[in-house]
Amino acid sequence: MAKIELKGEKREEFGKGFSRRLRQRGRIPASVYSHGNKPLFFHVDYNATVSSLRNINAVYELEIGFDGEEKIMAVVKDVQKNPVSSKIESIDFYKVKKGESIEVTVPVFIEGVTKGNSTALIEVQKVRAKADVEHLPQSLVLSVEGMQAGQEIRGKDIKLDEGITLLGVEPEETLVKIVSPEGKKK
Repeated sequence: MAKIELKGEKREEFGKGFSRRLRQRGRIPASVYSHGNKPLFFHVDYNATVSSLRNINAVYELEIGFDGEEKIMAVVKDVQKNPVSSKIESIDFYKVKKGESIEVTVPVFIEGVTKGNSTALIEVQKVRAKADVEHLPQSLVLSVEGMQAGQEIRGKDIKLDEGITLLGVEPEETLVKIVSPEGKKK
């Protein structure tokens, strides 16, 4: 699990103009939502935030100037990007607590070498998982080492760390398929 510290400053002004001025100063407007409470509004450094977003399913320790230096444990809920430039315009976090289980999206990767000249095809690019916030999976890595054409990795074949549950993956659902060069679609 990646745990990232991020410092923010309380935001007291709102609106497009203020947000635009924040972005021009290298800041990103942000908010933290939590279990039915009022959201907390703040802004964070653009460069530090963008580099931290490379960590999938990371838990953030937000240090925000609310009532002194309050530390909030949170995960990224949503990132809004400019449709033209792809620059981040704002970010929403969701407050979590130690011991809480949440649902996350996990990318699927493969590792290893198949037998002969067969190729592994990933049929499912991302899966949903439920896990404790202190043990959020960064990825699901499936080994295709020594597999040959015609073999598959299905939902029932996946071994997960304790406390992680896959959601929406049927036992007979194919996640990775091994095909021969003749079996590939052109």
